[in-house]
Amino acid sequence: MNIIHRRGWDMPESHATPEHLFFNRRALLAALAGTAALSLAPQHALAQRVTDQPDPNIGLYPGKRNEKYVLDRPITDEAINGNYNNFYEFNSTKHVARQAQALKVRPWTIKIDGMVEKPFEIGIDDLVRKAGVEERLYRHRCVEAWSMAIPWSGFPMAKLVEMAKPLSSATYVRMETFLDKSIAPGQKQAWLPWPYIEGLTIAEATNELTFLATGAYGKPIAKQHGAPIRLAVPWKYGFKSIKSIVRFSFTDKRPHSYWEDLQSSEYGFWANVNPQVPHPRWSQASEELIGLGERRPTLLFNGYGDYVASLYKGLEKERLWA
Repeated sequence: MNIIHRRGWDMPESHATPEHLFFNRRALLAALAGTAALSLAPQHALAQRVTDQPDPNIGLYPGKRNEKYVLDRPITDEAINGNYNNFYEFNSTKHVARQAQALKVRPWTIKIDGMVEKPFEIGIDDLVRKAGVEERLYRHRCVEAWSMAIPWSGFPMAKLVEMAKPLSSATYVRMETFLDKSIAPGQKQAWLPWPYIEGLTIAEATNELTFLATGAYGKPIAKQHGAPIRLAVPWKYGFKSIKSIVRFSFTDKRPHSYWEDLQSSEYGFWANVNPQVPHPRWSQASEELIGLGERRPTLLFNGYGDYVASLYKGLEKERLWA
């Protein structure tokens, strides 16, 4: 079991936010119902794991586990995680797994451009072979006040930055998701700011925690998780984790993210987890562990402050939290 109990994390129950203020259990119950249905139809579950073409790097999974990154809770059950996802390109509910199978993840080319020594394109399989694969156990905290623990496989984003060779004047990296209205119904909604964009500072992108995930649960990443490559930044709220990336552009201008453009009063650029700063419509003081029915106090930077707090020194005037 990958569980570490830290007594220092305990907090009086009185500090927990009343559940009715911000968490809707009906979505979770629907996800669990979907899980039960999948358990009765193993052939459907298998179909969800099949890519359009065989992954030539499948033998690299599961990657060797990096024991530096440990959990204080059990790993979220794969069946629950695989059926409770945000992927607005397909729809705005948590139930996107079936629709996401339309995503074609081979071939997949990634463009690296902007303020770099020499722009280039690289296929996902060549990128994975160059960067290698390791496994990390990360906690993730959604701005909706629920959390999961996931075994990702992939590589530190710092490796991609090193390959890109950004100019010294580049201060941000802008990331872009695929745009294909023929397979992604959500992208037909013209009032939404497609394609999906996210951004990080170069310092955030090269932080040791920042991870580009190409697998999960010991195998290549499922489509509903953002195949074939997505971002995993465990100290930020989950909306800061772009999926199905096709482009990394280096720039000296702060990118406007999808959620920031959509509703800037609720979702900012930085998106760092802070239990003391509520969302405009609910508290962030505690969180629900999906699949366990357990509530815990939310931790500053989602408990990863030792790794990332130094990134934000001198930014006291910035809106660092969602």
